Amino acid sequence: MNYLQPSEYTTFGLDAATNEAFVAAASRLIDAHCRRATLAPQAYTERHRLASGRNTMLLTHLPVISLTSARGRFAKPRRDESQSNELVIAISGAFGLPGTWTDLDVTSFDLDPRTGEVSLPAHPLGLAYNEIEITYQAGLATIGDDVKTACAQIVKNMAAVPAMNLKSSRIDKLKIEYFSDSLIDASVQKLLAPYVAQKVA
Repeated sequence: MNYLQPSEYTTFGLDAATNEAFVAAASRLIDAHCRRATLAPQAYTERHRLASGRNTMLLTHLPVISLTSARGRFAKPRRDESQSNELVIAISGAFGLPGTWTDLDVTSFDLDPRTGEVSLPAHPLGLAYNEIEITYQAGLATIGDDVKTACAQIVKNMAAVPAMNLKSSRIDKLKIEYFSDSLIDASVQKLLAPYVAQKVA
């Protein structure tokens, strides 16, 4: 999707006759920089391993609109957990819980849409999930002025750099180099920072 419409070109400092192909290219560069297919709302499914003793995780794509579904998997206790609660471990082993996936009620999760932090409720038996698979919607319902400004700036940067950012090329070695910061400069990076997908280990 193009993040600037022709009717908005002059509002964001572009010539009204700007070729739409430049805006399309700038929009694709924004998607690539943000490491996602689009900034528009889209469904994502992620699987996270939870750290020992933690019931929180960070989602990759922001801002989060809603949580759609989730399931968790119990596993055999880790070495550092094996002595913590022998009764809970015996119960989970008796009912065959380790390794099985359980559907979870996402309405009981605590979500911060801006940071993507999700906190899971405590299990009634005190069991801990060590892996969660979660499906959620994330993106911008309305493309804001920050993204539109970034798109316009990239188009301006394209016009300012000769040969569309080509620095050098060598046919004999098939070597092509580009100016890394010419199109997505520091000001554009700052505007797009809240939307860059963050992979948290």
